[in-house]
Amino acid sequence: MNTSAVTERRDLSPRSQDERARLFLMINTLETGGTERQFVTMAKALQEDFAVHLGCLKRIGPFSSELQDLDEFSPCGSLLGTKSWRARLQLSRTLRAEQIEIAHAFDFYSNLMLIPAARFAGVPVILGSHRQLGDLLTRSQFRAQNLTFRLCDRVVCNSKAAADRLRQAGVPSRKLVVIPNALREDCFSDKDPSLPRSGGLRVGMVSRMNDPIKRHDLFLRTAARLAPEFPNLEFVLVGDGPLRPGLEQLTSQLRLSNKVIFLGDRRDVTAILASLDATVLPSGSESLSNVILESMAAAVPVLASDVGGNPELIEPEKSGLLFSSGDEAAFAGELARLLKNAELRKRLGQNAREKAQACYSIAAVRQQYQRLYRQVLAEKRRDIPAVAMAQTESAKERPTR
Repeated sequence: MNTSAVTERRDLSPRSQDERARLFLMINTLETGGTERQFVTMAKALQEDFAVHLGCLKRIGPFSSELQDLDEFSPCGSLLGTKSWRARLQLSRTLRAEQIEIAHAFDFYSNLMLIPAARFAGVPVILGSHRQLGDLLTRSQFRAQNLTFRLCDRVVCNSKAAADRLRQAGVPSRKLVVIPNALREDCFSDKDPSLPRSGGLRVGMVSRMNDPIKRHDLFLRTAARLAPEFPNLEFVLVGDGPLRPGLEQLTSQLRLSNKVIFLGDRRDVTAILASLDATVLPSGSESLSNVILESMAAAVPVLASDVGGNPELIEPEKSGLLFSSGDEAAFAGELARLLKNAELRKRLGQNAREKAQACYSIAAVRQQYQRLYRQVLAEKRRDIPAVAMAQTESAKERPTR
């Protein structure tokens, strides 16, 4: 398909100040998760600057109630089946009908759905996203996504670690843009603790219980190590998922049932953070953790594994603490040091909050998206006259019959 010819038919003339460019954002689902939370946050924030249209593969999940006019384009269980290509055709028609100028997919499945559809529809600016390191994808999934990225203008990564992984896999550096996750304004507000204070210390881990890579088991084994030394210490698990029954069983085996609190899936994370003295993230894979960011905004010190984008957020001894991934002894030692030193907890929390306000506020991140979208759109507007001129010159040179 002659994509330049398709693009040429789209009106890319600069718009007046009161006419916003048309932006289409797409996500897989609106279930509880970091990517989904970012999608909702940025969809709302960007409405001030663009005419935002929203799509998803499946309109399910608690976050769907926060967004209106969310169109569903379901692949019906398979991205390769006949029904999925019908959904892409429907999506392509919608993009044309709405005269979308910028299409941006936010996660793996929406990359594979939106990017080809937007290319077929002649959308001028097409962007994908890579919001993980890639090690959670199968080899074929990672290869399929990289092939799809050939069809887009930019790929937004939420960490340098994620961008480096794509660069190593052959995605051109010119296509890669790093824009971090954004923090909602209410993340910085002081909330009353959702858990009443009992006089002891409290450590929390906030994470979905859907993948062993999150290492909830390491958290519980570390809790068993520290419980004798800290008799009034409580351990809080926020999140839910298919692994929860096994984790509850492990808690019982470690004789921690009176020390560990399972809160399940919660929407009042800021109030829960106000109930904690420290948060931990022992995960074996992270790109840019929303939990770390939200803890930073709440001035709660963080101890995290030294993987992925965690070192981009945490400067050891200044804005948090890191430990070698999977090292239970190091994890327990650093957590014990943090719990014993109230001054250290206060200093790390305050420094982290200042960094979060400076680098990860909605205003700061929204400005980066604005700049990216407008820059690529301006590039396309400059290219269109050049394409048209070249085609005109070529026609003049062709002999008449």
